[in-house]
Amino acid sequence: MMDGLLKGKRIVIIGGTSGIGWAAAQAFLTQGAKVVAMGLAVDDLVEQDGLAFHLGDARLEGISEAAIRKCVALFGGFDALFHVAGGSGRKWGDGPLHELTLAGWQQTFDLNLTSMMLSNQAAVRYFLAKAQKGSILNISTVLAYSPSPKFFYTHAYAAAKAAVIGFSTSLAAYYAAHDIRVNVLAPALTDTPMAQRAGQRTDIQHFIKTKQPLAGGRMASPDDLTGAATYFLSDAAGFTTGQVLAVDGGWSVSEGQY
Repeated sequence: MMDGLLKGKRIVIIGGTSGIGWAAAQAFLTQGAKVVAMGLAVDDLVEQDGLAFHLGDARLEGISEAAIRKCVALFGGFDALFHVAGGSGRKWGDGPLHELTLAGWQQTFDLNLTSMMLSNQAAVRYFLAKAQKGSILNISTVLAYSPSPKFFYTHAYAAAKAAVIGFSTSLAAYYAAHDIRVNVLAPALTDTPMAQRAGQRTDIQHFIKTKQPLAGGRMASPDDLTGAATYFLSDAAGFTTGQVLAVDGGWSVSEGQY
C-alpha cells in the first residue's frame, strides 16, 4: 500500500476502539491521517500523536456529532467517516425467522442501521454546512447478499446489513453533486470479538476453509480490510461512489463444504 495515501485527512471511525475499526485506525495513521476513534471503552486505549478517542454508544443521538466536533477541535477539520459499529443481535433474540423475537429484530437494527444513519447524517450535515467534499465508508457483510444458512442464520442481521447497502447507494446518488462520496465494504467472516462463536467451533472453521479459500482458507483478519478502506477514503477514490466491494476471501464465489 502506497505510503501517505491519507496524508492530511481528518477521519472519524465509528466503532474504532476494537476489531476492524481499531485496525483501520492504526493503518490510517501510517498513511498520514489524523484519527478520532469513537466507540465503547476497551482495555489499553492509549492516545498517541494523531489519534484521539471519543467514548460512547453510536446508537445514541448526538454521539457521532460529538466525535466529529472533537475531530475538528483537535485536528482543524473533518474529511471522512468510516462507520464500522455494528454486530450480531443473537444475544437479544436474532435468529431464524420462526424463532426471531421482536426485541432481537429491533436491537439488531438499532445496532447496525440506526447507528449508521446517525453517523452518516452527522457527516453529511457537516460537509454540507462547510460546502466541502467528503467521503463516507460503511460496513455491510457478504451475508447481505450471499447467505449461508447452515451456520449463519441471523435473519435480522442479514436484513439490516442489506439495508446498509441500499441506504449507502441512495446517499451516494443524492449527494454526488455535492462531491460527497459514499461506498461500502462487505467483508466475510472476520476474526473480531463478534466472531468468537465461529472462531471456537471446529465445524465452522472447517467450513470456512473452503468457503473463504484465499490465503490457505481462513477467517479474515481486520488488517485484511484496511487497504480497501484506505483507498475509499483517499483522493485516489475521488471519482468512485455508490460502490460495494466484497473483501471476502472468495466467499461469494465459493460453494463451501460441510
